[in-house]
Amino acid sequence: MARARCVVAEAEIALVTRDLAWSRERLNAARQVLEAHADRTNAAYARHLDVRLLLLFGRIDEAEQALDELDATHFPPAFRALHELTLAGIALRRLHTRAARSALHRAAEAAQQAGIPSLMAEVEKVADVLQTPAARLVGRDNERLLLLEEVEILLASKALVVDACRYEIRSEGLVVSLAKRPILFTLARALGEAWPHDIPRDQLIARAFRLKLADESHRARLRVEIGRLRAALRPIADINATPHGFMLVPHRAQDLVVLARPIEEKHGAVLALLADGEAWSSSALALVLATSQRTVQRALDALAATGKVQSFGRGQACRWVTSPMPAFTTTLLLPGPLPSH
Repeated sequence: MARARCVVAEAEIALVTRDLAWSRERLNAARQVLEAHADRTNAAYARHLDVRLLLLFGRIDEAEQALDELDATHFPPAFRALHELTLAGIALRRLHTRAARSALHRAAEAAQQAGIPSLMAEVEKVADVLQTPAARLVGRDNERLLLLEEVEILLASKALVVDACRYEIRSEGLVVSLAKRPILFTLARALGEAWPHDIPRDQLIARAFRLKLADESHRARLRVEIGRLRAALRPIADINATPHGFMLVPHRAQDLVVLARPIEEKHGAVLALLADGEAWSSSALALVLATSQRTVQRALDALAATGKVQSFGRGQACRWVTSPMPAFTTTLLLPGPLPSH
């Protein structure tokens, strides 16, 4: 049993240092040993470590299922606060803000009972996410910041949402992902920002192909890309040609908005992970983002060149950090599904 406890301790260190290559199977084997010896507190802690890892990877369903198997009633106050913080984290990732507030309230009470200042500060830090802008609403007449609660209401509404946080088009439960088709999403966003009016062809060419001047070949390419976008959006909207350009026409939605990222940063997903305040290795970032380490390294180099991230250590010990971003929360940029998936 002592060895199992050591495995749990090693797993906690690995999680904090973002050494995410450690074996979940080894941790789960240790948890089973602890459960067999009736060491319920350490077994539950092992389960929590596993849930926190699943959350990092955006595997929300698995994290929630694993947490449901725990009964926190008899946990010590400090552990109960951690349990509620984890519940709040899952609720925030699902955009269930009311559930997140309830869990944070219980976490604050438990942290007070535990009398641990760092734990109380952690609860306050997570609670700040609910009071911090998470996205921008780009409408036809104005632009304003949205809290997570407002994003939740917007995604549950009947509006057609061009979601520039996840590169998706949403309407009444239907989701069209354009995450792997950047030109199509750029066109969709431009059409969404112009709605309910059309947008000239030259402006679409300039935004999608990054060209200041267009000739007939570019207009032909635009027609091809518009045809592809029209096919992709067929379940929720039409794209009509006008004398000057094109116009997006929702099938059922009476309103259409563009939900933009709080920061228009090409490498926003990397920054979102680094914003947790921990020191990440490039390999851990690549694992969580499900991309190659070379791609992540290029992103880190670009961010470092503009002073947005810093590194320390060398070789395999190299770690990356970023300064806190107090004006925004990056919840919507983290891996994992949003409602309607």
